[in-house]
Amino acid sequence: MHKLRVEEMGRLEVAEFKVAEKLPVVMVLDNIRSLHNVGSVFRTADAFRLQRVCLCGITGCPPQQEIHKTALGAEDSVDWQYYPTTEEALAALRAEGYTIYSIEQVEGSLKLDEISLSSNGRYALVMGNEVKGVQQQVVDASDACIEIPQFGTKHSLNVSVTAGIVMWEFARQLGFTK
Repeated sequence: MHKLRVEEMGRLEVAEFKVAEKLPVVMVLDNIRSLHNVGSVFRTADAFRLQRVCLCGITGCPPQQEIHKTALGAEDSVDWQYYPTTEEALAALRAEGYTIYSIEQVEGSLKLDEISLSSNGRYALVMGNEVKGVQQQVVDASDACIEIPQFGTKHSLNVSVTAGIVMWEFARQLGFTK
């Protein structure tokens, strides 16, 4: 066994990525403060070949050095859009036929390990602010909320870690991991 070199991994070039089939998932960032978290979400969205990332409110947009530092160029491969408010993004996504899930701990939330996705569905996943989480009005505008089961003393995970876990589960259920 040897560690693979980049050339051995068979990764797509940016131009190939742009035209490749995408996972029918859009990541929505609701007022994310840290540009490093934004960059990390871009990098993971590239890894799972998401359709796009919606940057909302105070969430920083490329080009910015802090985003590039963690995205490592994924901000160039993954399509993105900016919206002044998350509600505007959700209205546009709903009009495109997306089911909207906020990733938040709420009464009646669905546990990530218990959801069942439709293979022909389109999904928008809302990640909330590092301190305040997903805004209540955004939770109210969502079709449902998903929660990652946790078993330690802390009540939450880092937003980019949460995004990665949720993206993996959506990719797994929608058959993008084969």
